[in-house]
Amino acid sequence: MNRNRKILVTGGTGYIGSHVCVQLLEAGYDVVIADNLVNSGRDVVERIARITGRMPAFYETDLLNLESVRHIFREHRIDGVIHFAGLKAVGESVAQPLRYYSNNLTGTLHLLTAMQEEGCRVMVFSSSATVYGETNPVPFDESMPTAATNPYGYTKVAQERILTDIAAAQPDMSVLLLRYFNPVGAHPSGLIGEDPNGIPNNLMPYVAKVATGELPCIHVFGDDYDTPDGTGVRDYIHVCDLARGHIRALEYAFTHTGTDVFNLGTGHGSSVLELIRAFSEACGRELPYVIAPRRPGDIASCWADIHKAQDVLGFTAQATLADMCRDSWHFICCRKEEKI
Repeated sequence: MNRNRKILVTGGTGYIGSHVCVQLLEAGYDVVIADNLVNSGRDVVERIARITGRMPAFYETDLLNLESVRHIFREHRIDGVIHFAGLKAVGESVAQPLRYYSNNLTGTLHLLTAMQEEGCRVMVFSSSATVYGETNPVPFDESMPTAATNPYGYTKVAQERILTDIAAAQPDMSVLLLRYFNPVGAHPSGLIGEDPNGIPNNLMPYVAKVATGELPCIHVFGDDYDTPDGTGVRDYIHVCDLARGHIRALEYAFTHTGTDVFNLGTGHGSSVLELIRAFSEACGRELPYVIAPRRPGDIASCWADIHKAQDVLGFTAQATLADMCRDSWHFICCRKEEKI
């Protein structure tokens, strides 16, 4: 059945997008990738093909170019869209809010315009736990009010609103908003994973760069939170589990209309120090860290209520924190070998 369905994945060469493309192809879907390669490389398309034995169609394009988006829909009969494309660095969004609002919202509006014109009615949207803001108690569940603490987060809140309103106006449309927590890990093949340029914004790739000696030590921002060891607690989910959740969501979207929202997480949190210890175990050496002041806007704890995804989508994350660190380290080692 899936071989008759073609899925457009925007941002499909990115960290999460590439893993979703792998699982789509393995599930029998045809895949079309649209990516401007601002935070990824063209070689990822070949890596996806090496893992799956199937080559996705690829367009190096930007969603800000409406005509290029229309061109993709005219060349392919797109049955559904999984939308990852967008700028995503929190700190950068604070420094460049106009760029973030313009890029993320305009790109989504162009994508929706092309979908409407060509009769595509299924959208799975990459949202984030950041939409729960600072005041909701943990665990976060899908019924809680949304807010944000930075322009990046507000672009997610705004996109959720746009998609919800459009689905309400089009009774045959299906929109799934996936709020995921902290994706980490890499594909077990070692061929794709998180490999950001420069100094990483997220904890796991930062820890990995300390493990390889590229950075001197890990900065732990705050050790006086109301948590078991004083450091921030987050819900880390293996990127392959996350990708599997997208497949379940897509299957659900093809049989339902309207808007629905699901958390994708593990349902429990791990502290910064727990993650450092797990990665030290994976790479075989103690990783140095220093305690730094809290960062403005950081919350003590963040993890998902996962019951809705379990009950409705039949999705439960499987990988442990040790699995996540092992696969991240394997990916880093594979990348180092490639560069030798």
